Amino acid sequence: MARRLEIILGPTAVGKTGFAIRRALDVGSPVISCDSRQIFRELKIGTAAPSEEELSAVKHYFIRSVPITRNYTAGIYEAEAMELVNRLFAEGHETLVMCGGSMLYIDAFCYGLDDFPEVPLQLRRHLMDCLRSEGVEVLAQQLKELDPVSYEELDLSNGQRVIRALEVSMYTGQPFSSFKTRRFKERDFEIVKVGLERPREELYERINARVEKMVEDGLEAEARSMIPYRDLPALQTVGYREFFDYFDGKYNLETTIQHIQADTRHYAKRQLTWWRRDDDIRWIPADSSLRSE
Repeated sequence: MARRLEIILGPTAVGKTGFAIRRALDVGSPVISCDSRQIFRELKIGTAAPSEEELSAVKHYFIRSVPITRNYTAGIYEAEAMELVNRLFAEGHETLVMCGGSMLYIDAFCYGLDDFPEVPLQLRRHLMDCLRSEGVEVLAQQLKELDPVSYEELDLSNGQRVIRALEVSMYTGQPFSSFKTRRFKERDFEIVKVGLERPREELYERINARVEKMVEDGLEAEARSMIPYRDLPALQTVGYREFFDYFDGKYNLETTIQHIQADTRHYAKRQLTWWRRDDDIRWIPADSSLRSE
């Protein structure tokens, strides 16, 4: 195929942004972000969004473009990103560069998503309150009763995923798993997935250092400004939820920073576990370059 889209993926802090910018400049492409948190306008420091210098180096899409109050989903991203990609190809681009670490967003773009029903925001807020007061284990047990299939398939430590399956099951009276068809949508352009990797200890050192830099840059103040929105799905994010616990008096600042570092390392591990199952990903050292084929 003449039209080609390259997805630069990998664990958090591996160096995707810089790599994608260099690649985009090489092929004359903008950078299409595929990050479920950097898309929110108010979340800058805690999401490690590209700096002003990086944004000025090459045109970026889906960076700080959506208000935190918008219920932005992977399904919406699939539709909007596909519309953008088709427009850019129509304008004459032969190779496009996408960059991100959000597993579900990448899968949505590559394969499409099933059509799940929308649920009332009040139900989601109720389940978020339950998550905070009772813990994810209680919600997981409810899901087990309503949808044993999803209970076996989901990462039950991920409260947001549990809530999504539970709210659909509760609202529709049908198991969340029953809405999954697993029918992949065909794309009329070539998709090449490139995974960036580093030795584990090096990656963890980068994660720890980046968290410290976020705190220096004002992450605490940014998180404090998000307190009115803390129950929104977008704020169930590493870096913000730990500071919410800090504001609630559960931990001191030093322990909070340590928790953010540990939770970020765990997230990186989950990302790698998810992608290691994908044989289509070409893994290369993060400090290398990608030659045009």
